[in-house]
Amino acid sequence: MKKTLPLIMAALLATISFQANAAIAITEVAPWGSGDAPYASDWFELTNTGATTIDISGWKVDDSSNSFAAALALKGVTNIAAGQSVIFIESADGAAIPSFISTWFSSNTAPLVGYYSGSGIGLSTAGDAVNIFNAAGIRQANVSFGASDNIAPFQTFDNSSGINGVISKLSVVGENGAFVAVNDTLEIGSPGTIAAVPEPENYAMLLAGLGLIGFTLRKRHSK
Repeated sequence: MKKTLPLIMAALLATISFQANAAIAITEVAPWGSGDAPYASDWFELTNTGATTIDISGWKVDDSSNSFAAALALKGVTNIAAGQSVIFIESADGAAIPSFISTWFSSNTAPLVGYYSGSGIGLSTAGDAVNIFNAAGIRQANVSFGASDNIAPFQTFDNSSGINGVISKLSVVGENGAFVAVNDTLEIGSPGTIAAVPEPENYAMLLAGLGLIGFTLRKRHSK
């Protein structure tokens, strides 16, 4: 028994580690940015909820058309570290990035900001979606949302839980890191401040592993 339990534990930890290696979540969306923000750009936030850095070279974004062929390249950021959140704004050559950073953070520490640009994508305030594809065209994350906040102050969609699917919660100051933009009191969100979200499958693997250990112990004691 003394030899068996450590082996079970080692196998369990190795499995959990493998499951947690990499995952991307769309944790915030601001579809009203192009019309109601000083930097005139819609934006979304990607968070690496895994345990290792993710190389996003060649990754793309599309809206509700959910088409890799029509998707636009994510530029300006090539890697997302474990637990890190980065922002991507719709901006030709990233020209709006300085204004975005100034609006939200002024001289304070800002998150990493990348960009995407091109025709065919525009996040609609009437309802839309964000779909993220890897370089092979396999969808890695997706959210959809209804009509966005159209009355000031403008609140981002808060997906701090990191789910894929329909999101509707609006950012509230003091919740999940949300704050009022430093240089624009009409914007509320939490760009770059979300903590990594543990993957649901990791919990499932942990519970399954604990169950296996318990079963093994009962079986040993019954002999």
